[in-house]
Amino acid sequence: MISQSGSVEFTIMGKTADLTVVQKTIIDTLHKEGKPQKVIAKEVGCSQSAVSKHINRKLAGREKCGRKRCTSRRDDRSLERIVRKRPFKSVGELHKEWTEAGVSTSRATTHRRILQMGFKCRISLIKPLLNNKQRQKRLTRAKDKKNWSVAQWSKVLFSDESKFCISFGNQGPRVWRKNGDAHNPRCMKSSVKFPQSVLVWGAMSSAGVGPMCFIESRVNTAVYQEILEHFMVPSADKLYGDADFIFQQDMAPAHTAKSTKTWLNNHQITVLDW
Repeated sequence: MISQSGSVEFTIMGKTADLTVVQKTIIDTLHKEGKPQKVIAKEVGCSQSAVSKHINRKLAGREKCGRKRCTSRRDDRSLERIVRKRPFKSVGELHKEWTEAGVSTSRATTHRRILQMGFKCRISLIKPLLNNKQRQKRLTRAKDKKNWSVAQWSKVLFSDESKFCISFGNQGPRVWRKNGDAHNPRCMKSSVKFPQSVLVWGAMSSAGVGPMCFIESRVNTAVYQEILEHFMVPSADKLYGDADFIFQQDMAPAHTAKSTKTWLNNHQITVLDW
């Protein structure tokens, strides 16, 4: 804009726009070719000062607009501690605890900060409810078998009962966790056997799988021995033929009962120490 004051003319310049990506690219190219800044400015259509600042990597662009961040780094660290301590809480519950600690913010901001920290809302994995004695026993068993060869493990016929939920809404609790924390004990829920579901017995080995048995009653010694007779033995015949094999089962009461041990001995079944 041109203004007059007596005989003096002067120009009032507004703040120029930031250089575009194309302009910056042209400046870099011409500068590499050794062109003077005055020539570059004329070619690009900007001031020589803008060219100089860009070449010296001092042009950072105008300060961006927007509201100032409403939480400090200290506030954010306190929220992360809360989430790590109580990962199964909802956003509303975490927001309430954070605001009670003296942080004034909205529920939406709390949710946004949690996501920015890398936490994601996921369905929790379920782990067996084990006591220290059971954990130690499993560790000892793993150490005893850690040097087994593939050929040795190939002789094992693995078996187990497993429940399958046939209704919706049983996905388990949700937990706030970061990538890589799926198996962190803090981010897992303990389970007990067995909620209402369909129960299936099955067996498998390196040679394949055997037939499944759908169980409609409680697994006592009598029921389990019928499963062994009508499903385990046929599975072994199918997968191993006349070759020797080792049968694996867990320590459920029906599996370790005296009558079950007698049944296995009478049928000359070698059982893996489990």
